[in-house]
Amino acid sequence: MNRIAAIDVMRGLTIVLMVLVNNPGSWGSVYWPLLHAKWHGLTPTDLVFPFFVFIMGVAVAISLRKHDKEVPSVLPQLQSIAKRSVILFGLGLLLTLFYVNTLDANYSWLHDKLYKVRVMGVLQRLGLVYLLTAPLLIFLSQKGQRFVLVGCLLGYWTVMTFVPYSDEQGNVYQGMWAYGNSVAAWLDNAVFGQNHVYYRTASPFPFDPEGLLSTVPAVASCLFGVVAGQWILAGGCGWQTVKKLLVYGIALLALGIVISPWVPVNKALWSPSYTIITAGLAMLLLAGLMIVLDIQQHRRWAKPFMIAGANSIVFFMLSGLIARIFQMIAVDDMTFKSWLYKQVFLPLASPHSASLLFAVCFLIVCFLPVWWLYNKRIFVSI
Repeated sequence: MNRIAAIDVMRGLTIVLMVLVNNPGSWGSVYWPLLHAKWHGLTPTDLVFPFFVFIMGVAVAISLRKHDKEVPSVLPQLQSIAKRSVILFGLGLLLTLFYVNTLDANYSWLHDKLYKVRVMGVLQRLGLVYLLTAPLLIFLSQKGQRFVLVGCLLGYWTVMTFVPYSDEQGNVYQGMWAYGNSVAAWLDNAVFGQNHVYYRTASPFPFDPEGLLSTVPAVASCLFGVVAGQWILAGGCGWQTVKKLLVYGIALLALGIVISPWVPVNKALWSPSYTIITAGLAMLLLAGLMIVLDIQQHRRWAKPFMIAGANSIVFFMLSGLIARIFQMIAVDDMTFKSWLYKQVFLPLASPHSASLLFAVCFLIVCFLPVWWLYNKRIFVSI
């Protein structure tokens, strides 16, 4: 099968948006579409991560089909899957640990960072989702994979809705989807503890938006991508595949909206309605990109996204490392990032526009090495 431009561009588009929304000049001055919903709800930014998980599923379906023909034995495939998952998880921990507060003379990397390391994160979730999803394509039929997809969503909803849990004071809760109060939050707090999650001050249970239990519906997001990838394998990039993506995309979007009054749309909990809505929108985006890029062959505009998608993990890692370096360099009793925003960008525009301009310039700085790698035909695969 010829390389499908829509997949590369969608992967690149999501990683570009991920870098953009993660690096404003000031978190106090950000246009609302570039912020996550405060709790329940959906913004354009809330689409970025599930879209990347979805397109990972598309790629997994295609790559494992190719790998299955080249390596008939199961063991090497499983070893490769485990290796990639461990690398992704390890890279996520590296990003978490790569920080020193140079503005605080009493800061101890050992006690303040290593001993309180956040265990989960974006790359950690990608590693776990890949580890749980890829073997399903080896051991299960397509029907079985779809059964697991539905099971992930129904099983997660069942646990979140009907399993009781209690706090330290003995208060018993059930069916909560609140900030710091859900089965998912309770489990994160029980397994990791307050010092090792993202939302450490949440009450009654500190939790992580990339936590353990919410990884289950994230696997469903990946499996939605697998389904789309299998449709592409069976029907190519023609109109039949596009129509199928459009029909199912609209159906999923409608289903997610219909159930949202009872199952809130929530990114941090990766709720079933959120999973279904974002999967539907991802199918619609993929269909649109296939029409423009693979059927009509209008590709010149998409070259930057193809470049970004060719080394997406490198792009993400590079942006994370540079962002942390900007935070570790001290200038005039502030971080280099703050100094740069206040002295260079803020005089040019309003706070919100200056913050966005900073993010765009930061994106370009991170893009240049990835562009160089692309021109040198260097592609780092994990």
